[in-house]
Amino acid sequence: MNCRVVVEAAVPVYDVETENEAIRIGISKTGEMLNPDLNYVEINMGSRTSPSGEELEPAFIAADEALVALELEMTVFNVEREEHASRIARKEIGQRLENIPLEVLRVEVIEDEDDDAEAVEDDEADGDVESDVDADERGDGSEPNEQGTDETDSDEGDDTPTNDSRKSGATTDDDVLPEFEELLE
Repeated sequence: MNCRVVVEAAVPVYDVETENEAIRIGISKTGEMLNPDLNYVEINMGSRTSPSGEELEPAFIAADEALVALELEMTVFNVEREEHASRIARKEIGQRLENIPLEVLRVEVIEDEDDDAEAVEDDEADGDVESDVDADERGDGSEPNEQGTDETDSDEGDDTPTNDSRKSGATTDDDVLPEFEELLE
């Protein structure tokens, strides 16, 4: 299972006068700490709300120092549970952002369209291999597959040992097994 994890970071920024300047410096500072090791982490402005629900700027400035709320997104691959993904993201990001508090905001499971497509292609490929063997055993070799192309054309240029063993698997196994049995006796 693959997950998209969003982590909130409170990044301190010094000697700033405006919220926009603080946000810009906060994003730059965070990018420098994460790169080049974690260049795949996306850095976005965070969102803050007041207790009454009013939308606030992601930076809070006091005495020329700011605390900037940033959202860091990363994809975690091959995890068992969402909790596992959040732990990995916090550890990977936390190792690079020293003394910056982190909190996991959300974990989204990513549906793997590529994996589903690959599984379908693998199933189709298995079916094509079976039709190759059947055509070779019959000796005609000119029967088109599901896509309408001749299978013999694709097999002639392919000199991999796996294709050769599939084509002549029955005769090779019969020749090898009796010799092996004779050795055992």
